Amino acid sequence: MLWILVAIVAIVLIWAISAYNGLVRLRQRVKNGWSQIDVQLKRRYDLIPNLVDTCKGYMKHEREVLENVTKARAEAISAKGGAAEQAKAENALSQTLRSLFAVAENYPQLRANENMLKLQEELTTTENRIAFARQHYNDQVMKLNTKTEVFPTNLIASAFSFGKKDFFEVELAAEREPVKVSF
Repeated sequence: MLWILVAIVAIVLIWAISAYNGLVRLRQRVKNGWSQIDVQLKRRYDLIPNLVDTCKGYMKHEREVLENVTKARAEAISAKGGAAEQAKAENALSQTLRSLFAVAENYPQLRANENMLKLQEELTTTENRIAFARQHYNDQVMKLNTKTEVFPTNLIASAFSFGKKDFFEVELAAEREPVKVSF
């Protein structure tokens, strides 16, 4: 009888250790996912001043658009409230970049400028990397949140303060709508 009791305690202890380690691994994956987003956002922030400088010479009458991009970039860099706050700032930056590219369409010489084309391609590549990093982050957050809510790992999660994490979500309804292409 004593051996059965010892075996049950050992099994429960092994399970608890395994559950705790699994939660730690998921928490680290979430942190890594956030760090990957951060790396790509930094790359985007570094490209924006070059883009604005390239456009300045051509878009003398569009000063407000350029100022809005610069302001949105500064706000995105300084956003420090977790995934929700960062997502809000990044969505605003994406909107101002879209307006910059829309206005740039009115300047044929700017569209043909080699620096502008290169910067647009770099930004497009970076946006794709950001999207992938967000998807990876959200996948890891989903796994962690699920693990912290399902029984019996929720017992370990609550005992060791493994809380839910926020998803990196699109807040603007306009960003969810399909892109309209016109020729």
